[in-house]
Amino acid sequence: MQGRHGHLSREQKQFALWLHAKGWRLVDIAREIGCSAPMVGLMVRTGRYVDAKAFGWDPRSGCLTIAEREQILVGLAQGLSLTAIAGQLGRAVSTISREVARAGGREKYSAWGAHERARAQARRPKAFKLGTGPLLQEVATNLEQLWSPQEIAARLRLDRPGDPEMHVSHETIYQSLFVQGRGQLRRELARCLRSGRTARKPRTAVDGRGRIPGMVMISERPGEVEDRAVPGHWEGDLIMGEQSRSAVATLVERSTRLTLLLHLGEGKSAEQVEVAMREAITALPVSLRRTITWDQGAEMAKHATFTATTGIPIYFCDPHSPWQRASNENTNGLLRQYLPKSTDLSLVSRNELERIQDSLNARPRKTLGYMTPSEKFAELVAATT
Repeated sequence: MQGRHGHLSREQKQFALWLHAKGWRLVDIAREIGCSAPMVGLMVRTGRYVDAKAFGWDPRSGCLTIAEREQILVGLAQGLSLTAIAGQLGRAVSTISREVARAGGREKYSAWGAHERARAQARRPKAFKLGTGPLLQEVATNLEQLWSPQEIAARLRLDRPGDPEMHVSHETIYQSLFVQGRGQLRRELARCLRSGRTARKPRTAVDGRGRIPGMVMISERPGEVEDRAVPGHWEGDLIMGEQSRSAVATLVERSTRLTLLLHLGEGKSAEQVEVAMREAITALPVSLRRTITWDQGAEMAKHATFTATTGIPIYFCDPHSPWQRASNENTNGLLRQYLPKSTDLSLVSRNELERIQDSLNARPRKTLGYMTPSEKFAELVAATT
């Protein structure tokens, strides 16, 4: 810290006088601002601070100021809860919680130390961690093994707990793959990602699809669907082939993860999807066809016809919310190992789809206690007959 060299900033001296007025001991003030107790005593006696050099940095709008950090320090010393401190400052509790955790916790929190650290982290430009060296090589090797950036980041911390130079966030890996000027990782490694994308889709991208008439939203779906205790609730979607010219429809049962692959060899229009869904779903026992959840794709334009014919309601996810069909999304990711995005799905026969379907349903799943979807589904069928 600056104070250890005897050169306290104007703000540090003001802070020392403020803490003294609050009744703090000289030794505690010295520890907080990083100087000796006699120096604090001299400042207190003279009351001088104007002649000191200014710290020279103010946080950007929305970030914690030194005055707020002072209030956090005093609140912690008084034994106040983080919620109470957040209320005094008009801040979110999570903001105060992260601030205190970053600076050593309740017992070790230093307002001035946290402020100096914030200034250091705000400096630009920063050296990019995936520039060169063994970290870059290890990340590239793991990407070639089809590990995701999240898996790589987590595994590096697990394997090298005492080597922070070999730690990297998953966001840094994504930036190296996709952001212009930070492409130290070979661009072709982006194809090793599960998505296969060579560019990131902006969060602000506008969905140009029109609204489907008569949609019933997921918020109106029965509560029994959520806990997966009752079988017969399905999630559906299309996976697209090369240049989105062909498709296969997928249905995944939420309780068992059983997957049905629907052949769409004649096309992916709403009429063709409705027919394929009706044929697949009506072949099931009545007790195992309760609801279907789908996204707002145009292929669902005939949802009312489907419901009127089968009696099975279709609920629609909110826009850009794939997690509302999490079982289906995860299964579609596995399906891409069989049907990559470059595949012309119109050429995939019904027999081939059935083979892939059987393979997926015979795959042990951790979420099922390593039972297979077929085994779990058979168990439920037996229990309902």
